[in-house]
Amino acid sequence: MENLTVTGLVRLIGAGATMIYVVTDNERRTEQIVTQAAGRLRGAGAPYVWTCTDGFSRDGAVVGGIVDPVAALGFAMAQPGPLLFIFKDLPWFWGDNPYLIRALKDFALRSKAKAIVVLGQQEAIPAALREEFVVLQQGLPAMDEIKAFFEQAKERDPLLAKACEDRPTLMDELVVAAQGLDLIDLERGMRSARAAGEVGGEGLVQAIFETKRATIRTGGIMEFVANDVTPDQVGGMENLKQWMTRREQAFGLEGISSGVNLPRGVLMMGIAGCGKSLFVKAIAATWRLPLIRLDMAAVYDGSYGTPESSLRKAFKTAEAVAPCVLWIDEIEAGISTQGFKAEGGPASRILGSFLTWMQEKRTPVFVAATANAIEMLPAEIIRKGRFDEIFYIGLPDPKAREEIFRIHLARRKIDPASFDLPLLAGSTKGFSGAEIEQAVQSAAFEALTEKRPMTQQDLMAAVSRTVPLSVTMAEQIKKIEAWAFKRAVPA
Repeated sequence: MENLTVTGLVRLIGAGATMIYVVTDNERRTEQIVTQAAGRLRGAGAPYVWTCTDGFSRDGAVVGGIVDPVAALGFAMAQPGPLLFIFKDLPWFWGDNPYLIRALKDFALRSKAKAIVVLGQQEAIPAALREEFVVLQQGLPAMDEIKAFFEQAKERDPLLAKACEDRPTLMDELVVAAQGLDLIDLERGMRSARAAGEVGGEGLVQAIFETKRATIRTGGIMEFVANDVTPDQVGGMENLKQWMTRREQAFGLEGISSGVNLPRGVLMMGIAGCGKSLFVKAIAATWRLPLIRLDMAAVYDGSYGTPESSLRKAFKTAEAVAPCVLWIDEIEAGISTQGFKAEGGPASRILGSFLTWMQEKRTPVFVAATANAIEMLPAEIIRKGRFDEIFYIGLPDPKAREEIFRIHLARRKIDPASFDLPLLAGSTKGFSGAEIEQAVQSAAFEALTEKRPMTQQDLMAAVSRTVPLSVTMAEQIKKIEAWAFKRAVPA
């Protein structure tokens, strides 16, 4: 679906399009674009704007007060062209109104040098009218549009101009931070920064990021993840760390962070609790990219539209925020072989949409997917070309377990040197990283309860009380390890 632009709209109308439907969540910005396009059409002047409460208005003045949609179309047809009309509330009326559908067909057939632009939140055009409409999407603003917005704001705001003068890179930082936001959201973010007294550059950039986080959270399908994890906070996974480092050496951190040389993605599968999600955060933080998490359950529950439209909205958001890391946690919960080919329906269409987007995406979105049961994923997902590499993350070896103990002790400001880490690593054979973390946390709690420092004995007692997943789910883990053997690169 083509995005709405001033140039594109002028071209369409010039080619003879008389009825245009715009899918938009921001009527005000769409009206501004259509008004700019009307200004480029010779003799058209300002467009007429129709709502179901006020009827027609032009340049802010009410004209005629025609609130009935059929009568409004009759009024539009009677006006001499060239003219442009914006109908804001029309989709609410056309579901079961044959008179309105006939009036629209007549307008498409008889109007000369006139066009109507219908605004709606979803692409829900009646079947009888689909051939008459050209459908456009109100996309998020491009980088040049965002930069123009901040340049205009700088001219109006002396404090912003002073901040840009003190920090020459501030304008570029603001443009990068604002990617994925509509102009209305940017205005809201700047107002909140002023209300909080943040007039400096750092405070303004942070306010834009907070606005982005709130906007993505409001959408419900995606989550903007605050992230400061580094690879040093992940125990083991030397192959995966080397994979990431080699790409930094080949393309340069600046090239990756800017999205110019961003890899396609990585799929990490393995046993639960071994650090897959933690390493996704480490990738995003190391490459200085925003991290967005896609909730596949929200895609399917129908709260935000059909699964297909929800997934399209998620991809659109990720592309608008790009360069970024799109984190799909437990991807097999939303995309699996169970029922896809047999039952069809939305699940099959979701798979097709995901495969097409992964293959054809041109924007720098790094897809980091994790899976606990990779054998449930369709072969189309895991074939080469969708992801750069597939890694298997198994239970940590003794050296990795030592490192995990060291990380969690240091995080609690406890000196690891006062503990026998090789003994602890040997006593936790078959433990995952999450189980080691829980043992450290349990030992720290016991020591805190007795108002004393934590000791080796506390840790050994906590370990002895823990039954690892490798024991309770031994058969399942062996099945995962057997599948991963020779099918995935060990992390």
